[in-house]
Order: sequence, then C-alpha cells, then structure tokens
Amino acid sequence: MSLLTTIHTDDAPGALGPYSQAIVTDGWIFASGQIAMDPETGELVEGGVEVQADRVLRNLAAVLAAAGGSLQTVVKTTVFLSDMALFADMNAVYARHFGDHRPARATVAAGGLPAGVDVEIEVVARVA
Repeated sequence: MSLLTTIHTDDAPGALGPYSQAIVTDGWIFASGQIAMDPETGELVEGGVEVQADRVLRNLAAVLAAAGGSLQTVVKTTVFLSDMALFADMNAVYARHFGDHRPARATVAAGGLPAGVDVEIEVVARVA
C-alpha cells in the first residue's frame, strides 16, 4: 500500500472542508480544486474571470511548490467554469501561467461553484 502525504501551505487558502490542499503518493501530486481566495486575507478576490483565474493558478502553484512540484510538472488539469462564455478569458490567463507547457485538460461548465466564483481548477502533477 502506498504512503499518502498530506500537503498544507499557508501560501494558498486552507481547505474549506474535510479535505487536503493536496495529497502526494508514489511521486504523484493530486491537488484539490482551488478558487480565487486570497491566502493572506481569506477573502475572495474581486474581479472577473481573468482576475479569478490568475489567483487560482497562483494558489495552485503554491500548493504544488509545497508538494515538490510546479505548474511545469502538471500532467492534467480540470477547469470548472460557471459559464462556458468565460472560456476565452480564462484560457488567456491559463496560457500565460503554463507558457509552452501543455498539460492534458478538461474544461466543463459547472453550476454552483463554491462561494459563487466563476472558476475552479484542480490538477494532477508529478513531483519534480
């Protein structure tokens, strides 16, 4: 049986329920979905999907760093949007954060995202 390591960093928002920011097992990082919450204030950032996506990806980068990975070690992302009409704006921010790295991705419209946000992203990555 694999050893599971729970990841927590103060550089990203803490879990809002009974789950971890991420779990590491056998060199894989499974990061929980992040929303646009400022880790310093615990408040949601104000602004549209571009501002939210930027905060989400910075939160994910912090969780991945704490787990020994980075956005460049991401293998798969799942993006949840409140409305697919926001896809292009989210995608532009996503592309800036990932640069030339192109992990596999699914993007779905999901009603009722936590705290009424427009975007939530989860990732699976490798430990660097």
